[in-house]
Parts: sequence; C-alpha cells; structure tokens
Amino acid sequence: MKCNSRFGILLVLVAFLNSCSSIEVFKENSEIPIAKPYQSFVIVNKELEMQGFEDKFIDELVKEELQARLEAAGMVYDRERPDVVIRFHSNEDSRQREVVNYRNPYPYWGYRIYDPFLYNPYSSFNQPRISTSNYELLQVIVDFIDPEKDKYLMTLTSVTEVSNPKSLKTKVLKSLEKVTDTFLTLNKIQND
Repeated sequence: MKCNSRFGILLVLVAFLNSCSSIEVFKENSEIPIAKPYQSFVIVNKELEMQGFEDKFIDELVKEELQARLEAAGMVYDRERPDVVIRFHSNEDSRQREVVNYRNPYPYWGYRIYDPFLYNPYSSFNQPRISTSNYELLQVIVDFIDPEKDKYLMTLTSVTEVSNPKSLKTKVLKSLEKVTDTFLTLNKIQND
C-alpha cells in the first residue's frame, strides 16, 4: 500500500511538471502509419552537411543530441540501409508582445497630504502603462521518413517562446527531447 501511494504521488508530480512545460509538440504530415518497429536511422543533416539552425553551434549540438537520444533508446545509426530517415530544421521568428501593467489608476489614493513623494516627477506613476517586449517564436521541426516507401511517417513540430537569447540552447534541447520522446513513444506503441 505504501508503494502504491508513493507511485501515485510520483505520477501526480510528473503529470504536474509536464503540464507546466511551455513546449508544445504537434504531429503533422503523416502520409503512412508506423507499421514496423524502426530499429535504425540516419540523420540527413549530418550526412549531407545541411544546416537546420542559423547558429552553427546549436546545429551541431542538435545533430549530436538527436543521435545520442535515439541510440540511448536502442536504435542504431546506419548510413547504408536505415529504417527511418530523419531531417530537421528550425523556424525562428522574431516577434513583439504588448505588456500591460495594471497599476492603480488612482495613484494618490491613500497617500498622506504632506507626503514628500506625492508629486515626485521621477516616480513610477509617470511611466506608460503599456510597454512592448521582444521574444522569438522557436519551432524545431523534425521529419521522419520511411526510405522504402519514400513517404513521411510524421513531422513533429515543437513550438516554444524564447525571451532571452541565453536560454535558446536549453529551449532547443528541451524541444528536441520532447520530439524524440514523442517519436519513441509512437514507435513503441505501434509495435507492441
């Protein structure tokens, strides 16, 4: 009974942490269903030196991480006769968002009459209530192709927002993790 309650708490915690994620994964472009267990793969970007990201460092990092994650799941990297061909690219779109500050519209409510900061020209009450912030909409798009039938198994697209350029690397790696986990789950479910 104690083990079941620990397992239940762990399950709720994992579900909560997954629901707090700001990365969405979409499955698109499924021309054929997954019909067999895919055991080997090749990454086209690595073999043909195609660049999927604007930043070369992140591009190399994605190639290495994608290969490492799939090999850790038991798949084999095969250049000659792969079961599935993988191609990735990204869409990085700069955008702006309006930020509305809902401050008190009556700034002097509750102030004393003789408050020295009542009419301070440098106070925050003179700032605009609406400002803009810049962010980048990041899409990591991974295509899974069956080379025998030359058709798409699926295209998995992960979408997230990057508001700080320093967090781009971690967001890309988390997006890639979500995409590979989704593919491995679908590959396992269809073949069990």
